[in-house]
Amino acid sequence: MPRSGKTTTPDGVPTLLDDVFPALANPVRRRILQLLLQGPQSVNNLAAHFDMARPSVSEHLKVLRDSGLVTERKVGRERHYSLCRAPMQEISNWLHPYELYWQERLRLLRDTVVEEENERQGR
Repeated sequence: MPRSGKTTTPDGVPTLLDDVFPALANPVRRRILQLLLQGPQSVNNLAAHFDMARPSVSEHLKVLRDSGLVTERKVGRERHYSLCRAPMQEISNWLHPYELYWQERLRLLRDTVVEEENERQGR
């Protein structure tokens, strides 16, 4: 799994984030990841979902593989692709503080709206 080493955790460990976010920027690659949620699939099976040539889908798969988001396994004459958990977990871990922040902000907004509504109704 390639690691660019551009971003590190607070303890200096390289992360996958610099490789993963550019790979996720493309809607075709995000759709491929959605399809792979169903389980490992061949290039031909994945290509059947797109209005593009199989080599184009293979290029997208290469980007996903190079970013560490998918793995490739040769099965006979076909290549099968599967999701990799580690990069998705790293994204989730990175996003978690922001999710908590916005949940708290929305809770405070809801409380303010409820309080103002109660004041308006004379409660």
